[in-house]
Amino acid sequence: MDVQFYSVKDKKMVSVPMNMVKKTKYERTTKDGKTQVRYAFKAVFNGLKLTKFANKADWDKASVPEV
Repeated sequence: MDVQFYSVKDKKMVSVPMNMVKKTKYERTTKDGKTQVRYAFKAVFNGLKLTKFANKADWDKASVPEV
């Protein structure tokens, strides 16, 4: 199964094989002191760094290594 990423440089969608994809979390503290978590998939494809944000359910379901 492939993951679809949007390539900003090429201005089109690209398919990246699942074995080249890793998942990561971005955490930050808001002004109110709460912690906000964003879930994403990352890949390097044809020399381009690609990022795709996802919801927690899709992120949990993916069986790829976490960075």
